[in-house]
This record gives sequence, C-alpha cells and structure tokens, in this order.
Amino acid sequence: MWGNLRKKFIGDKKFYMMVLAIAVPIMIQNGITNFVSLLDNIMVGRIGTEQMSGVAIVNQLIFVYNLCIFGGLSGAGIFTAQYFGQKDDEGVRHTFRFKIWMALILTVLAVSIFLVGGEQLIQMYLNGSSDGGNLDAALRYGKEYLWIMLLGLPAFVMVQVYASTLRECGETMVPMKAGIVAVMVNLIFNYLLIYGKFGFPKLGVAGAAAATVLSRYVEMIIVLVWTHTHTEKNSYMKGMYQTLMVPGFLVKRFIIKGSPLLFNETLWAAAQAVLMQCYSVRGLSVVAAFNIANTIANLFNIVFIALGDSVAIVVGQLLGAGRMKEARDRDNKMIAFSVMCCTGVALVMLVIAPVFPKLYNTTEDTRHLAALLIMAIAIFMPQNAFLHATYFTLRSGGKTLVTFFFDSVFVWCVSVPIAYILSRYTGMFVVLIYSFVQIGDWIKCVIGFVLVKKGVWLQNIVGSSKQE
Repeated sequence: MWGNLRKKFIGDKKFYMMVLAIAVPIMIQNGITNFVSLLDNIMVGRIGTEQMSGVAIVNQLIFVYNLCIFGGLSGAGIFTAQYFGQKDDEGVRHTFRFKIWMALILTVLAVSIFLVGGEQLIQMYLNGSSDGGNLDAALRYGKEYLWIMLLGLPAFVMVQVYASTLRECGETMVPMKAGIVAVMVNLIFNYLLIYGKFGFPKLGVAGAAAATVLSRYVEMIIVLVWTHTHTEKNSYMKGMYQTLMVPGFLVKRFIIKGSPLLFNETLWAAAQAVLMQCYSVRGLSVVAAFNIANTIANLFNIVFIALGDSVAIVVGQLLGAGRMKEARDRDNKMIAFSVMCCTGVALVMLVIAPVFPKLYNTTEDTRHLAALLIMAIAIFMPQNAFLHATYFTLRSGGKTLVTFFFDSVFVWCVSVPIAYILSRYTGMFVVLIYSFVQIGDWIKCVIGFVLVKKGVWLQNIVGSSKQE
C-alpha cells in the first residue's frame, strides 16, 4: 500500500527540480513583493493605528479590483498556455489582445466606482467601536491613500497583461526580476516619503501610496521593454500591435470559458471584503489586528500560491499537448507536494506568531489579537494549500464553470453566512468566528477531492486557433 501511495503522490528528483524551476521564481517575485509590502505595512503601522487601519481598508478594496483583473485575464490565459504548448504563436497573440481589451474595460469600471463611492466603501468598515482609535481619522487617511493609489492602476494592469502571458509561455524569470527592482524602489521611497528622510517631504500615508505608484511604473517599463526587445524568444510578440482585433469566434470562446473565472475572482474577492467587514463590527482593533496577521500570512502564502500557479502551467501545457495520463500523474504529485510544503510553513508561522505583532505601534490588546489570528491562519494553511492546488487543477482543464461554483458560490453560500450570523447575533470571540469560517471549507475539501479524482478536468480545450 505504501508503495502505491509513494508512486502516486511522491515524484523523483527530476520531477521536483522541474516543479521548483517554475515555482521558485514565482515564489521569489511574490516573496520579495510581499516582504516589501510587509515592511511598508510596518512603516505605516509605526505611525499609528488609524493610519494602519485606513490603509488596510483601502488595500482590501483594491484587492477586489486586483482579483477582478486576475480573473478577467485568466480565462484567456488558459488558452495561452495550451496554445504555447502547441507552438501556435497566432493563438497566443489573440489571447494577448483579448487581455488588453478586458483589462481596459475592467480598469475604467473600477476607477469610476472608486471615484464615485470610495468614501462610502471605506466607511463600511468604520461602523464598529473605536477601541480608543479615531474613526474619522482612519476615514481621512483611507481616502488620502485611495486617491493616490488610483494613479497606479494603469501600470499595474499592463504588468498583469504582459507578465501573465510571459509566465503562461514558460518565462518566469523576467517578471520576477522586474518585480524585484520594483519592490526595491517601493521600499526605498517608502522610507524617504513616509518619514521625510534625506530632504524628501514627510508625507506619511500619502508617501506610502506615492512610493507604490512609482514602483508600479518602474515594473511596467522593465517588463514591456524586455518583452519587445526579445522577440526572438517571444516570437508571438512579432506584429502584436498591427491590430487589436480578435476573431469573433475566439472572443466567444474566451468569454464562455473566461466569464466564470472573471465572476469567480471578483465575487470571491468581494466575499473576502464582506468577511472582513463582518469581523470589523467588533471594533477598530479587529481591523488593525487582521491587517497585521494578513500581512505576515501573505508572506508565507507565497508557497502554496506559487505551487498552484505551477499546477496551472505544467498541467495546462500537458493537456494542450494531449498527454492526459502524464497530466494526471504530475497533478497528484504537485498537490501532495504543496500540502507537504505548507505544513512546514505553518509550523514556522506558529513559532513567530507571538513576536511579529510587537513591531507595530498599537495597543497591547491589538497585538495579542493579531498573534492569535496568525496562529489560526497557520493551522488552516495546509487545508488552504490543498484547495488552491485543486482549484488550479480544475481551471487548467477549462472547467471554469465548475471552479465558479467551487470557489465564489461556495464562499457566498457558506463562509459569508457563517461570519455574518456569528458576528451579528453572537458574542463569540472574533478568532473563533474566523476558525468556524475555515472549518466550513472542509465541505469544499471533500468536493475538490472528488472532482480531481474523477478527472473531470482532463481535456484539451484549444484544438486549433483556426475557425472550424
């Protein structure tokens, strides 16, 4: 029995080298990005609770936009990976152009929403008790941060269009290097502009936003310049902008496959914002504590996020090449590897949980609450690693409607009601509410296991880019 399990879930050295060759650059890029975000967060957090809470709320709202972009581009991205597996440059060009249009539409829509209703959205999180903080000040800092951050959205979205295509075509190093340069720019100018060092103005929260916007334009320049000056490697970029037209039959295919992903990511991110709003009714200290906990969690989450991205790339290319048996074998091993890695990561999080919140200039109660939340997040990390890898397995085979129900429909029908009822109608401790929300995901674990085992995702969806 052990021999069969070992053969099914454990790969050889060559397998793990292949997975790590894809995952490690993504981990490094995301890791550096999240590490600098962590330092950025600490810098703002050392100013005060109101500044930290205002920034945290706005970042939660922008997170919805970020995942909306991710979902909007991911539908076409499924085709990109499989077209690249078939060495079909024209197919890749069509998916890229579709991404441009999708990104433009979503960004214009998001900016309009933030300009019209930004203040009201921030206010939703400031209806609880002040816990010794100033709710009006938190609102003021949040608005200040939001208006500046909107200036960086065009650069952010162009990086997503280019970098996602590069990764889907196997080029992970360039986005990683651009990300490293960008986060270093962000870190340096955070220090200069938040605290007013070396003759720069002391801008506080506005300085943090300005540094982020600057870093995004630096990243965009690096990615775009490299992509267009290395067309011998990125052959699909030749003639990319001769037209932005996409054949109608392909637009229809991209929308049919991609719409569930767009709605899924948007609704899932919106659900996370609603969950945070549910927790926030317990007071401003809860907003601050979750901000601290999520900041360190994001740094550790890079492991299962990168391994999930690797599943999408490796399995997607194998499916595009018609190698179904190999796709199933590698998928089993990659899911097991992700869960195993994240179990080790969770243990590290448990060790540092009592120490990390001490870096923030906030109340002792908020620090203690943040430590408990970090521990809770760590305990459920292996579970979330399994769910993340399962999601990308289903998505790699084009089962976007299934992932829509598996992900966002589930969180709205199970997770949000649990949080809403427990936060509004009980006096339950917020850490326990968070834990019950995570326990609700056990149902999804069972569903995901069954779907992956049945192999409903084993299909080639691209066929040919030519109209049939």
